[in-house]
Amino acid sequence: MSKIIGVTDLQRRFRKTFNEVAEDHVPYILTRGSRPEAALIPYEQYQKLVQAEETGVLRKFDDFLARMTAAGESFSVQEVEQDVNSAQKEFRTRRHR
Repeated sequence: MSKIIGVTDLQRRFRKTFNEVAEDHVPYILTRGSRPEAALIPYEQYQKLVQAEETGVLRKFDDFLARMTAAGESFSVQEVEQDVNSAQKEFRTRRHR
C-alpha cells in the first residue's frame, strides 16, 4: 500500500522514508501543495515498469510493421518508388512557392 508524503516532510524524514522504500518495499507518493507530483518506488518495481513500457512499445511497433507489410503487399516495388518520387517532387514544389 502506498503512503503519501509532502516534499517538506520528506526532506525532514528522508532517511526513514528511503529505508522504508528500499528495505520494506513501501512506495511513496510525493506531493507538493497537496498535489501528487512524483513517486518514490523500490528499484525492482521501477525496473519492471521500464521493462513493461519497452515491451509495450516494441509490441506496438511490431503490430504497426505487420499492418504496413500487409497493406503494402498489393503494391510492387516500382509502384512504391514512383509514389515516393512523386511525393518528393510535390514537396519540393510546395516548399519553393
